[in-house]
Amino acid sequence: MTSRHPERHRSHRVGWLRAAVLGANDGIVSVSGVVVGIAAAGAPHETVLVTGVAATVAGAISMAAGEYVSVQSQADTEAADLAVEWRELREEPAAELEELAAIYRRRGLGPALARTVAEQLTLHDALAAHARDELGITETLRARPLQAAWSSALAFCAGAALPVLAAQLSPAARVQSVVAAATLVGLLFSGAIAARLGGAPALRGALRVGFWGALAMTAAGLIGHLFNLAP
Repeated sequence: MTSRHPERHRSHRVGWLRAAVLGANDGIVSVSGVVVGIAAAGAPHETVLVTGVAATVAGAISMAAGEYVSVQSQADTEAADLAVEWRELREEPAAELEELAAIYRRRGLGPALARTVAEQLTLHDALAAHARDELGITETLRARPLQAAWSSALAFCAGAALPVLAAQLSPAARVQSVVAAATLVGLLFSGAIAARLGGAPALRGALRVGFWGALAMTAAGLIGHLFNLAP
């Protein structure tokens, strides 16, 4: 019988969504900060553009490398834990079965049912049962380093394109204000979209991201004015 009430969960998005949101917001904020700071210092328009492009390339590579190393460390830890569990299952199967049954008893099953469930799951896939219920490792939430790296790098480039294009299209004398305005709009939009994808209120996500973006650009602008390069 086909269900008339399909459930739409979002947990399968956690891996790439976290990396993409971080990459996009960092791309917008960090490159905008660089562009606004350089513009505030009185640098020529061409210098502002070249700096923005260089910051985009370096930032995307840095985000990809950082995400890969970080998530790979998590994947290594998961692999090590699974190796330990696999060895224990080979050497002490009875103790591991009782450990699994005890987990189900703590979750509310009666002793007999907990034992039956543990036996059935052990026969089906003992390692998967222990990974899920003892270690908290599931296929949906497992660490995926390459996915995190590519999601973060591509999202960074997409986010960084906003301040770079805004600087390219704005008059040389108004780069700072145009980039700041475009960045705030982009951050509010990306924050709202990310919140909706994750099931959170859009307004809260937009304001949260917008606040930190405004703070970053204000700081960058002040630093640029302190090192005024204009003749």
